[in-house]
Amino acid sequence: MAFLEKVLRKEEGIDIEEFLNNLDAEDENIYEDADAFVKPMTLNGDEDIENVINESKQGNIVLLNIEGLSKRNAIKLKELITKIKANIEEIDGDIARISHDKVLVTPSKVKIIKRKEAQ
Repeated sequence: MAFLEKVLRKEEGIDIEEFLNNLDAEDENIYEDADAFVKPMTLNGDEDIENVINESKQGNIVLLNIEGLSKRNAIKLKELITKIKANIEEIDGDIARISHDKVLVTPSKVKIIKRKEAQ
């Protein structure tokens, strides 16, 4: 029981939020051998569309944050996603909403299975 208590208790001086936020703050040299990346991006306006499409053309997967725009302007969000979708389909990529505030955009030859789990 002592082991379980030690594992479950909160260690003094450890800030779990800080730890989780800094998981990706490592040396970027570890990415030299990667063929592709999963890149988090935020969709704020028209200027972001080209960046999303370029990343997909380079073979990267984009995890697109739409939370801010969905709260501010749902009509603009629909317009921008429609433009992204048309461009991604031209390069044989794929796009799908994976949560309320995230959209996954994939490059050519990477497809997203879009079926719902049986309940």
